[in-house]
Amino acid sequence: MCPVCREALNLTERTWHCNNNHSYDVAKQGYVNLHVVQHKHSKNPGDTPESVQARRAFLSGGFYAPLQQAVVNKIRDLRIENLLDIGCGEGYYTDAMQQEVMQCVGVDIAKNAVQVAAKINKNVTWVVGTGATLPVMDQSIDLCTSLFSPIPQEEILRVLKSEGYLMVVTPAPNHLYAMREALFDEVNAHDPHKFVEQLQKYFTLLEQPIVESTFELEQAQLKNLIAMTPYAYKAKAEKRQALEQLEKINLTASFQVYLFQKN
Repeated sequence: MCPVCREALNLTERTWHCNNNHSYDVAKQGYVNLHVVQHKHSKNPGDTPESVQARRAFLSGGFYAPLQQAVVNKIRDLRIENLLDIGCGEGYYTDAMQQEVMQCVGVDIAKNAVQVAAKINKNVTWVVGTGATLPVMDQSIDLCTSLFSPIPQEEILRVLKSEGYLMVVTPAPNHLYAMREALFDEVNAHDPHKFVEQLQKYFTLLEQPIVESTFELEQAQLKNLIAMTPYAYKAKAEKRQALEQLEKINLTASFQVYLFQKN
């Protein structure tokens, strides 16, 4: 969908264009930038290049593979045709999800993340864009996914087909507890249930499994994990340095998965 006039975009060779002659070229890396200047609040919104590279390096180690597999299995069960991944980042989950659907769009506000994603899978339509204006037409999507990303409720309701699905993945209360204990004087449990309260008016909660993954990290991967989380800039520098000096650590990642259906 054109972010300026909200008309349908069609692809001709390497340019997306609408009937009002707004056009957007596909970059050589294979993504399109639909984050128009009037929607921007900063020059380079979203994740930093350092955070993107750290996440790419960490996730490629397979530590979160149980979550990736659980998400893929559910998409297979639902027999989804059109999927929109909101906050796709560098594409680790989107890449796996695309294998199960006919059409997959990955959108993220961070251009540097989408540039990395576009190199992994040419069958995804990769978009730099904002959740405030999701880049697809009304009622065109069977499943929206938001893994550790914002949930623009009104836009999700607009783009989902009637009885379409929304999958939200967020940290469960004890996610990476040992790491947070090392970084903070006081550890506050994550509160995944707030998303249920936010969405219950327009969605029915169908399933709420927790997926866990336990692993041992060596120093380099521990540094990547810290760098890719919000804990990196919330922790005191001396606590982060002390943690990063550990040669090994055992951690348990705990993910709350919610599957909703549009009422």
